[in-house]
Amino acid sequence: MKRFIAGTLAAVVMGGGLVLAKDVNKIVVDGSTTVGPITKAFAEYYMGKRPEVNITVSESGSGNGAKSLINAACDVATMSRPMKNSEMKAAQDAGVLPIEHIVAMDGIAMVVHPGNPIEDLTIGQIRSIYTGAIRNWKDLGGPDRPIVIISRDTNSGTYECFETLVMNKQKMTDKTEYVGSNGAIRQRVMSTQGAIGYVGLAFREGVKALKVNGMEATPETVLAKTYPIARPLYMYTNGRPAQDSPLYNFVNLYDTPEGKKIVEDTGFVPLK
Repeated sequence: MKRFIAGTLAAVVMGGGLVLAKDVNKIVVDGSTTVGPITKAFAEYYMGKRPEVNITVSESGSGNGAKSLINAACDVATMSRPMKNSEMKAAQDAGVLPIEHIVAMDGIAMVVHPGNPIEDLTIGQIRSIYTGAIRNWKDLGGPDRPIVIISRDTNSGTYECFETLVMNKQKMTDKTEYVGSNGAIRQRVMSTQGAIGYVGLAFREGVKALKVNGMEATPETVLAKTYPIARPLYMYTNGRPAQDSPLYNFVNLYDTPEGKKIVEDTGFVPLK
């Protein structure tokens, strides 16, 4: 688990539908590695403006972020997918009311080694690669080289979005390598000529992002949903934060001019 800023966990209790932390100047965040760059940049900016506020950011995956919120181990769960019905039910049973805040848009980029001549794949071709039906780049007009398939771990929100938007619930081949973060996929693809993987838009440096169905992943195509593998990014709180509290201002930072610039600077797509 990555740690950004050391801090102490703050217990969360419900009071009239508002989130009331024991220490309102301590905010604990846990969840998605994809949303991590935004969250850490928000935390750095906010603590620069409000030095009395301490924000801890962990990246244990979207599923673990949901669990942390349900278990009152964090104030904010960051997720690259919406909460599942089962997670909502578990939250309800625990007396937790998850409130959704969409903070940015993202495209899931299909990435290959920079030396790979392939420029464009269809959703069907990507699915065939990940099911094992296509095993060599020569079958796609590329070099005679086996395809090395890299995926996020199954606890990842990015994995679950990819499974829904690309795999159509078809099973990945048992040759698939699973890794724990966007950064790990990027490193594996950078160092492996035959590799293919998928990452959030902020993690394309050093790898080659392919067009999908003829569309490049850009802020415009992601917002217009013409890029076929696009999704919102979320923060969840237990109830609605008290107006003008540090938690309220932090989770609503995305809707300010400064927050939109941070989202853009970290490589994601701010909401219009």
